[in-house]
Amino acid sequence: MILFWAAVLLGILIFVHEFGHFIFAKFLGVKVLKFSLGFGPKVAGFKTKNTEYLISALPLGGYVKMLGEEQGEELDPAEKRFAFNFQPVWKKMVIVFAGPFFNVLLTFLIFCVFLAVKLPVNIPKFNDITPKVGAVMKGSPAEKAGIMPGDTITSINGKPVSTWMDLVAIISAQPGHQVSITVKRGNGTLDFKLVPEAAREKNFEGKTVITGRIGIQRAGDVIPFYVIQAGSIIAVPYKASVATYRLSVFICQSVKSLITGAFSLSSIGGPITIVQESGKAASLGIMPYLMFMAFISINLAILNLLPVPVLDGGHIFFFAMEAARGKPLSETTQMNLQRVGIILLVTLMVFAVRNDIMRLLWGG
Repeated sequence: MILFWAAVLLGILIFVHEFGHFIFAKFLGVKVLKFSLGFGPKVAGFKTKNTEYLISALPLGGYVKMLGEEQGEELDPAEKRFAFNFQPVWKKMVIVFAGPFFNVLLTFLIFCVFLAVKLPVNIPKFNDITPKVGAVMKGSPAEKAGIMPGDTITSINGKPVSTWMDLVAIISAQPGHQVSITVKRGNGTLDFKLVPEAAREKNFEGKTVITGRIGIQRAGDVIPFYVIQAGSIIAVPYKASVATYRLSVFICQSVKSLITGAFSLSSIGGPITIVQESGKAASLGIMPYLMFMAFISINLAILNLLPVPVLDGGHIFFFAMEAARGKPLSETTQMNLQRVGIILLVTLMVFAVRNDIMRLLWGG
């Protein structure tokens, strides 16, 4: 069932994204040759007068193939007005932007459903999830070791720590065992060794468990979320827009932290993580599953808008250069930049799959 729910989630996200490209291409007068869910060999499909609709063998994405989209494609002069590459720059940019926009729209609609049935939408506050120490308990292992308020914990036992949740997960699993903690203080780093105290606590199932504690509190607000609610049905669209904006900012801040190195690449999840988390969310009910879908959808939108060749953002960058120069970049330049983009994406995927395998083998 885990694979089923993951396939449903990815299928919906891919369909919504590609439908955005498709519907705007049609609306703006561009001929669409193919609309495919998946890549590779055709599994099933049908054809109308102008467009072939496909389900393909590799369910790792999808595509919309438009007339004249490929460089050097030979066209009948009568069809040039329907070809993508012969459209004004603004039309090409709108068609490409429509895919990520529809993913944002899906997140907005899911939030509307939550708010309409009086459920709050909780959006993490980025600054409150970072592993920054706000307070140190007197007599605690942390105080005895020398950890101070304002320190930011960067690694535990050599394992990078990007969020407060990372910190809690590692420390909780080490009651009575010495750990090595590296913190950032000012412009430098310091190393400490300490032993987390064993504490008895109730887990989410109500069972008593032994967990590790070092006596620190997170910096930031008591509630590390924006709790967004709608007082009336009329307020739902506005509040859903606020929630979508807040989540978009959170994702952008996270991406920035990955690029700058503030977050470790070990925090990236790949396809295995998405499959696992889809199954977990579905097991909790339809609303948690929809919330997970909203989160992944906005991720997909923002990552697709990065100015990396082969992504939608890369194509928009090419079109912006075309508008500025009065002519498109040369075919050779575009091909070379796309090769760089492919290398970047493959490298990122390797990191993500590696992280997935590490989590499967060692947990976390």
